[in-house]
Amino acid sequence: MSYDNWQPVIGLEIHAQLQTQSKIFSSDSATFGGGDNEHISAVSLGLPGTLPVLNETAVEYSVKIGLALNCEINLKSIFARKNYFYPDLPKGYQISQFEEPICKRGWIEVPVAGVLKKIGITRAHMEEDAGKSTHHGNHTLINLNRAGVPLLEIVSDPVIHSAEEASEYARAVRSILRYLDVCDGNLEEGSLRCDCNVSVRPNGSDELRTRVEIKNLNSFRFIEKAVDYEIRRQIEAYEADEQIVQETRLYDSTKNKTFTMRTKEEADDYRYFPDPDLLPVLLEPAFIEKTKANLPELPHAKALRFQESYKLPEYDSLILVQEKALSEYYEKVVKVCQNPKLASNWIMSDVLRELKGSDSSVENIPMPAEDLGELLKLIEDGTISGKIAKEIFQEIWEKGGKPAEIVSSRGLKQITDTSAIEQIIDEILAKSEKQVQEYKSGKEKVFGYFVGQTMKATRGQASPELVNKLLKEKLK
Repeated sequence: MSYDNWQPVIGLEIHAQLQTQSKIFSSDSATFGGGDNEHISAVSLGLPGTLPVLNETAVEYSVKIGLALNCEINLKSIFARKNYFYPDLPKGYQISQFEEPICKRGWIEVPVAGVLKKIGITRAHMEEDAGKSTHHGNHTLINLNRAGVPLLEIVSDPVIHSAEEASEYARAVRSILRYLDVCDGNLEEGSLRCDCNVSVRPNGSDELRTRVEIKNLNSFRFIEKAVDYEIRRQIEAYEADEQIVQETRLYDSTKNKTFTMRTKEEADDYRYFPDPDLLPVLLEPAFIEKTKANLPELPHAKALRFQESYKLPEYDSLILVQEKALSEYYEKVVKVCQNPKLASNWIMSDVLRELKGSDSSVENIPMPAEDLGELLKLIEDGTISGKIAKEIFQEIWEKGGKPAEIVSSRGLKQITDTSAIEQIIDEILAKSEKQVQEYKSGKEKVFGYFVGQTMKATRGQASPELVNKLLKEKLK
């Protein structure tokens, strides 16, 4: 398979559940969970005679997202009926937007392999979510708690050309949504779901070949793996003179392959027409300008500020701003310790490592930012060594406590008395004649042995810088 002779063409449809208290067209709770079919009413069930009433907050959140994605906001948008029958849509149609969506023609910049790539956004439109089907052998159970939860579907241009770009784009959109506090971005709970449209074409060609939609991917890793598999499947098919059928496929993560779900419908199949029960959404320019003025600092802008204000490398800043809560944690740490790079190093290594191996989230880091800042300040002023700081960090993470109190109660203060360290070094060198001769004969790696013995003798409390300096002087 000549993979390099083909160019993947990928477009993503990201379905973001909006964090409103009630559903988009009824007063039913939009909260995740609850008992089966607990958050329903006559409207959610699509019973005859019921009428939808638009949730104003869903409109406000949609405008916020559109502005953050650099979209044009339509002053007039129209709800349409998208007709198709599935048991999780009791009405037999979904209320969505078609010809006149609320947002169109946007873009975001996404870091891919160290380079920022501008990815266009075709449109973003409001719609209602469907219920959830659970299959048990020959039976299917329907839970309509999710039916009617407000969604904003964000459709990218088909300008993504690799599986890595696709997952990075999805990550960037999720990060923006979480910064806006309009969607929690929880992929496991289905608050954020992604459909990937994939096709391939010969290098140098501008044609858009038959595309395949991979439905309901709920992790960035699965997006990357599913898209990569589908790219390879299509290339193999074309090189074997086989045709690609336009269809909807699902991804099996255990087998790492996609499989057919159903033939892909076209827009005509849905028989879109304006919903007669809902008036057009009319927005005032003043409302849009006010919303734009009140947008929070977004990830890309924050990353640039971190690089400029804190002199952080681009890599550090991009890691720290991925989650709003993490960026806020970082700034609290810096405020206390006054060393931006030291704070960045500890958060990216120790904090993120511990979070990865625990049940804690970025929003609930066990060690308060002020305590981490205080710990780093103790390193900065020479009160403790970095090695001792690691031990204290672990203790506070697991059991709590204050850095200064732990240092005081356990006698962990760094030894900076030159004469005391010199005496210890003299004793170690006197007992290590063989190693001294090896060092003097050119085996410089033996130096680490002397450092280790000195730190062991001082229980790790000797100043590493002072130990290194004194050892080098004496070994001359």
